[in-house]
Amino acid sequence: MNTDTDPNGLATVPQIEALADQLSACADQIHARVMKDIKAHNGGPIGDADQATARALLDDEVLLRQRANSLYADAATYVVKTLGKPQQHVIELTVAAAEKIRKIALIGDVVGLVGGLLSLAGAAATGQAAPILAALDKIRTQVKAVQADQPKPPVKPA
Repeated sequence: MNTDTDPNGLATVPQIEALADQLSACADQIHARVMKDIKAHNGGPIGDADQATARALLDDEVLLRQRANSLYADAATYVVKTLGKPQQHVIELTVAAAEKIRKIALIGDVVGLVGGLLSLAGAAATGQAAPILAALDKIRTQVKAVQADQPKPPVKPA
């Protein structure tokens, strides 16, 4: 992954492409996660709410892929010189999001995280720092919320 040496994330074409790569990886995790939940029903009935969530997440997966592809296609026009966040921070946040999507216990918890990723993908296309920073904050908040929802492993007595 090329993060360049520029201290400002999304300040070069390779940095925009790295974000697009990571957003595509997140879309892969969304797809894998939905398929895992569908297979967990072992061919049995899936409730209306679960079906609606799965459909919405698959729609979001497609939208995230479209936005990532747009970033690839137009990377030169989306360079943000004044983001004020290092590229490593931007990539680490999206890597954490992909990992959470893979490991989240409840599929409903994925929805907010995917919304943050879609916000980031759309914000990156504006080339403006403010919406990108807001999207990064949304992802950070969702990652923390998902961590708080995860069951803690039992502590083994010494």
